[in-house]
Amino acid sequence: MFIFLNLKERIKKYWPLELSVMLFLFSFGLGLFVGQFRVVKNQIAVSQGENIITKLENINRSANHSQSVDFEQFWKVWDSVKEKYVKQPVSDSEMFYGAVEGMVASLGDPYSMYMPPQPAAEFVKDLSGELEGIGAEIGIKNSMLTVISPLPDSPAEKAGLRPGDIILLIDDKDTAGKDTTWAIGNIRGPADTKVILTISREGITKAWPVTITRAKINVPAVLMTIKSGGIAYLRLMQFNENTVGEFDKNIKRMKERGVNKMILDLRGNPGGFLDAAVDVASEWIAEGVIVSEKFSDGSIEEYKSNGNGRLADVKTVILVNGGSASASEIVAGALQDYKKAELVGEKTFGKGSVQDFETFPDGSALKITVAEWLTPNGKNINEQGIAPNVEIKEDWENTKVGEDSILDKAMEMLK
Repeated sequence: MFIFLNLKERIKKYWPLELSVMLFLFSFGLGLFVGQFRVVKNQIAVSQGENIITKLENINRSANHSQSVDFEQFWKVWDSVKEKYVKQPVSDSEMFYGAVEGMVASLGDPYSMYMPPQPAAEFVKDLSGELEGIGAEIGIKNSMLTVISPLPDSPAEKAGLRPGDIILLIDDKDTAGKDTTWAIGNIRGPADTKVILTISREGITKAWPVTITRAKINVPAVLMTIKSGGIAYLRLMQFNENTVGEFDKNIKRMKERGVNKMILDLRGNPGGFLDAAVDVASEWIAEGVIVSEKFSDGSIEEYKSNGNGRLADVKTVILVNGGSASASEIVAGALQDYKKAELVGEKTFGKGSVQDFETFPDGSALKITVAEWLTPNGKNINEQGIAPNVEIKEDWENTKVGEDSILDKAMEMLK
């Protein structure tokens, strides 16, 4: 799912998603109903969309903003559609929003998109935690719609979805060439309704349908247990508004019990807020850079530790896999670079880009990639991911219920 700044800055600053859109695009939470697009745009045409077109047409139509682009051609196509298309009248606002959506889509970046007013409103609304769906994060990987991670005890997990599963069909709709917004809009739906996903998985030659009943999703940010040998096991589900507060409470519990060994489980954690990632990493790193943003002009902005450092002397192992993304990769990369923890498991997802989210007067919004994340040692997280110190592949086919070879290895390393 995508990294976000705190709520006050969310609309203005940077969002690395993702998934996903992996950035933080939960298939149960973010997105919209694609079938409602036409209705939404027609409503806009009546209320505010036509004003936008009027302003647009007041621009000098012959003005060229690039030596290689003739904007007069845009207007010729516009006029031809208005005059010749067989089904009239054609909605100006629908054409306008479609043109802008296509312009951003031409970047070929799954994390950059333009959202008309209603989808943009749904996107922001879903960040409040009003979630109904299957409980899985999805993203685009190798040009395929991919399950980043099903959340614990979610309908997706109970139906057998696993990280890395490729979604070929949503009900009877082909996902080829579609983006995550389209996919989420078709996967998401009211609780107690069903969706059928056709799944392909590495090592299995034939795809198969999976029927999932949607539900309301409530996921705690942090879970903690004390295992044998006095080892604290903390599982971070996501980096949301509650993560830092819940993490703080569990650190205090650890201190009260004199715990000095810890396993931080980031498997399947799709990310979330940037400030939460920096705060969590700062519990091990008392000073220094946690993560940096590198922009297209080569400039770099650093995010430094807030100086807590309460876990600086706690021996730590971090569990990661292909579902660990975005904010998870920031924490894992920082602790690995500072040698505050060893990583065990599989290479992380590689969602290391930063999205700027800008809203416009009509309520539409642009989310566009503006930078990439670098670990403290300068490693580029985007698409490359973070490699573990000890690699252990998750053997889904042969692992019995209750077995966890990656966790077992971490326990062994901390003895």
